[in-house]
Amino acid sequence: MIINAEALTRLYTAFTAVFNAAFQETETWYERVAMTVPANTRIMDYKFLLDFPMVREWLGDRQISSLEPKAYQIESKDWEATIEVERNDIEDEQIGFYNPIVAALAQEARKHPEKLISDLLKNAFASVCYDGQYFFDTDHPVGSGTASNSAGGAGTAWYLLDTSRAVKPFIFQLRRGVELVRMDRPDDEHAFMRKKFRYGVDYRGAAAYGLWQLAYASKQTLDATNYASSRAAMMSQTNAEGRPLGIKPNLMVVPPSLEKSAREILQAQFIIGDPATGGSKSNVWQGTADLLVVPELT
Repeated sequence: MIINAEALTRLYTAFTAVFNAAFQETETWYERVAMTVPANTRIMDYKFLLDFPMVREWLGDRQISSLEPKAYQIESKDWEATIEVERNDIEDEQIGFYNPIVAALAQEARKHPEKLISDLLKNAFASVCYDGQYFFDTDHPVGSGTASNSAGGAGTAWYLLDTSRAVKPFIFQLRRGVELVRMDRPDDEHAFMRKKFRYGVDYRGAAAYGLWQLAYASKQTLDATNYASSRAAMMSQTNAEGRPLGIKPNLMVVPPSLEKSAREILQAQFIIGDPATGGSKSNVWQGTADLLVVPELT
């Protein structure tokens, strides 16, 4: 193949088709736990409600729920990944083996927000959210008192989330979507000096904590008893006036090491009794939440 602008354009078009197909086919889970917010500037300021807006009987004047004047700013970051293609491979028309690499690049870019969300979860016991407390904490300010979304413990963490609302436990801020870009002019210095052309992916975005009320964490042993108590504690959250928020966890998030225990609680039809006495009983927690196993939490 003669290396010229036309040939390199055809190559880029072919790579783009492979990239787009792989990008669209890649399944992701982050949309379920994070609300995607299109950003029109580098830094976005999020002001959350300290209390959920709730419908009440209209007696006298309206009671207005106003956004607190707290600043909670999220700055978009730049993300990239780049590969190189040998000039000789293009010249010899040996570029077919680059297609899987381009596809892998697309898959990595598509799932990158999941890595950001996973990092948020792993660091949530020591990272602050919009109210100035750690995202998982025992003393979030609510009215004149405090509330907890952490069950404590010293083991491997597992999480309950309510993902049914318009506002999610996490935020994914997207400033600019994923693009496949190229540096493939024959007269580029890199091509001249090293006989290589570069292709890369980049986007601008960030992940951050949303409403802590919609997430609950525990480092206690993952069993039916602790699941029940964590679930009850999460559903008991109230606003500043003491009115229940109506939270209902519908998703359990665990690392691979807790998958077996999680499946026994959420999916098994029966709970096996003590081997010494035998017998089993119906599992009342079956189907009470979906399960999400996240390898990045390892």
